[in-house]
Amino acid sequence: MKTIYSGSPGRRNPLLKIYTLGLAFLCLALWTVPAASGEETSYTFDLSEIEKKPWHWGGYIEFKPVLFGLDRDAAFHKLRLYDDPQGDTLMEWNGRLQLEGSYETGMLRLYAKANTDLKETYSGFTERSAFYEAYATIKPSSSLKIDLGKKTSKWGKGYAWNPVAFADRPKDPDEPEAGMEGYIAVSADYIKSFDGPLKTFSFTPLLLPVYNHVNEDFGNRDKVNFAGKFYFLLYDTDIDLMFMTGGSRPDRYGIDFSRNITTNFEIHGEWAYLRHTRKTVLTAAGAPQQSESNARSWLVGIRHLTAFDLTTIIEYYHNGTGYNKDELTRYYDAVHNAYATYITTGSAAPLAAARRLADTGYGRFSAGKDYVYVRLIQKEPFDILYFTPALTAMINFHDKSASLTPEILYTGFTNWEIRLRTGFLMGSRGTEFGDKQNDCRVELRVGYYF
Repeated sequence: MKTIYSGSPGRRNPLLKIYTLGLAFLCLALWTVPAASGEETSYTFDLSEIEKKPWHWGGYIEFKPVLFGLDRDAAFHKLRLYDDPQGDTLMEWNGRLQLEGSYETGMLRLYAKANTDLKETYSGFTERSAFYEAYATIKPSSSLKIDLGKKTSKWGKGYAWNPVAFADRPKDPDEPEAGMEGYIAVSADYIKSFDGPLKTFSFTPLLLPVYNHVNEDFGNRDKVNFAGKFYFLLYDTDIDLMFMTGGSRPDRYGIDFSRNITTNFEIHGEWAYLRHTRKTVLTAAGAPQQSESNARSWLVGIRHLTAFDLTTIIEYYHNGTGYNKDELTRYYDAVHNAYATYITTGSAAPLAAARRLADTGYGRFSAGKDYVYVRLIQKEPFDILYFTPALTAMINFHDKSASLTPEILYTGFTNWEIRLRTGFLMGSRGTEFGDKQNDCRVELRVGYYF
């Protein structure tokens, strides 16, 4: 991550950049939202407007302040803020600019999506810019295409998790629809249609190299990984078989499916088998120990849409590489003990060791074994146009801790999106959500598409 500025605002106030971004939003709002008027609008028809153009471009700009309510007794609060204590709340300012464009001519298509994230927190101002995707597609025939460059593969049928997404970064279940940065790869798609129970077959081979400055965060370097996905539309059921091998990560194999039982009711699932996965576990004696095993991760879920536009998504996820209840509790207890040592002796070494363990697994999203995910989305209740409330719950099945996220979305202004979210974490000490750094948050998102 590239840090543009980090330090005392007295020398140079980095919040000015965020405030400037917010002012830009206000100016755009005044420019794009039409004033109420009784005048009639004249319309013209131009055939050139509906002709397909070889190029396309657009983007998204977002301003997102977040207020966190801190849990000062939680393990992760002590782990991350022990040497820089804050008050009961913590303010964070975020901005995002995302640009995308494409150009198509003949059998060639070029596509790129660039993303810039700005963040101002108690520790300073950071900026990170990266291409999320940048690739070329060659399509010599209707049944074959070849992609070369940085791209997200989007394997899997799950909404909040995708255990079979072998060539992608893991989703954040708190924001599963957020765009993700891809990996540099070479892939192809061969598609064939049939008459009979098997309607469609496709094969997607993929080569993913890992070297210095090339996918270096994917795993072991100086490797070329080979993955593939076989797709079948069989008896109106979508089925994928996938694999990955090559040495950067343990070999893995998977299958997923999706089927519409009725027009408005869908079931889906994923299953992944990972060979010789390694996990660092804190033993009862307080020492880190690395274990190796063959892991199985799977997911099953449903999506349902009612006649009154209520969408329900329910998923159960088993994380074969996660920590069980006792392993998580043991780690949180170790953090509390390390903090007590820091208070009494001033030594931060035990906390530094605990932080390293967090980086290797205990601090990641969905660190536990089993989760239940429920999301309810009601479109325009009581005929309130452009208004969509939603409620999301994620529960650690074993320790019964949970996060609850109500939100409202308003899209009444052309190309604008305004979303207010609150989040509440519930659980006792020694549980996953009960020992998070925060116990609540309030988040406002104002976004503009162009």
